[in-house]
Amino acid sequence: MDPLTLRLVEVWDRADFRDRACLVGGAVRDRLLGRPDSGDLDIVVEGDALRAADLIWQAGLAAEPPQVYPRFGTAMLMIDGRQIEFAWARAESYDPESRKPDTRPADLAADARRRDFTINSLMQDLRTGEVLDLTGSGLADLREGILRTPLDPAQTFRDDPLRMLRAVRFRVRFGFRHAEGLPEALAQEADRLRIVSAERVQAELVKMLTGPDPAEAMDELMRHGLLAVFAPELAAMKGVEQGKWHHLDVWDHTLLVLRNAASGDLILNLACLLHDVGKPATRKVIEGETRFLGHETVGGEIAGDLLLRLRFSTDLTERVARLVRAHMRLGTLEAAGRPALRRLVRDLGEDLDRLFALVQADVSALRPGVRVMDVEAIRARVADLKAVEPSAYESPISGRRIMELTGLPPGPAVGSLKQALLSAVLDGELAPGDEAAAESLVMELHRAGRVGRKED
Repeated sequence: MDPLTLRLVEVWDRADFRDRACLVGGAVRDRLLGRPDSGDLDIVVEGDALRAADLIWQAGLAAEPPQVYPRFGTAMLMIDGRQIEFAWARAESYDPESRKPDTRPADLAADARRRDFTINSLMQDLRTGEVLDLTGSGLADLREGILRTPLDPAQTFRDDPLRMLRAVRFRVRFGFRHAEGLPEALAQEADRLRIVSAERVQAELVKMLTGPDPAEAMDELMRHGLLAVFAPELAAMKGVEQGKWHHLDVWDHTLLVLRNAASGDLILNLACLLHDVGKPATRKVIEGETRFLGHETVGGEIAGDLLLRLRFSTDLTERVARLVRAHMRLGTLEAAGRPALRRLVRDLGEDLDRLFALVQADVSALRPGVRVMDVEAIRARVADLKAVEPSAYESPISGRRIMELTGLPPGPAVGSLKQALLSAVLDGELAPGDEAAAESLVMELHRAGRVGRKED
């Protein structure tokens, strides 16, 4: 056991705290698997968990008093930057319309049975170090690579539907196989996901998309009918044929793009997942050819709506939607001049490298033998351009100078003039850093009233 757990036991022994306390969940599972410890600890107490936490606080091991949740018999402490949760051993019962249980004190065996999977129900007695397998199959399942629920899987998922997403995440994370009956229970209870909050769904989705095999996790969500519940826009991609440029339907192509990206980057992986989400709505067969005209624009709108619905931040949503809208853009830039490349740099900003990675993953997923663009050549041209024109992506003069020249107060009019100068640089009409020409252009635009007219 690590030094922190030994310190906890020393405090309890000095205080004559007799209740049985055990590590449970991920800390025990990961140590038995030989995986790195996350640092956080879950401790189940057959007795008074709130007193256990309070004794640790009184002994000075934590800088702040415990956060206490008496209804659930839990308390939370931060010790040396690690989150320690104490909970009484309990049994649970659920209302069909809620995933929040009614709880009551129970013994360790009942507590093990109410957990999501047998591999997460393993406990380690903090005083003796003994590993407790109170479901009778946790150690064997860990050894044989099986994901199993302690009780009937349909009942386990019906009680707390979030466990269905966790079933997918844990199976993929550890490379385990589902126990007999578990896949059928996922399909049977999938619709129960509707009672889970968008925030909790998002949290699981993020862990899958930044985990070891995002494509496998997404495909499993599709296979068990879970994706259709919280992201029907993605489920609609299954079976949509794409025509001569592709050998896969939209969904399987998307999974291949995710695999090609081979990234733990959430923004990039969301862009890979959503880059063709507009195709089902735009598919047309024109003169015998399958076309998806404007799918990137429609896809950007769908991606934005979906991500906001799942409570992703506005900033992340806008960045992913921008990548979706731009993923066809490089196809027009192979022979483009400097102004088009400058605009690409300006429009994508910090996500430009993500766009290159997305497009490379996308073109690598096309039908073998078709001509694909040279993404690396475009990337190299952009890098060369940025190196020789570092000032080509900003206005030659500041907003303060614009106000001095025009007499305008701070506000949108000044911003409009500054943007007009930047556009002139990007279009090649104004040399980067040419302050005199920029000042002349500002005065010309202001006198003409075309940009930066002072509002009444």
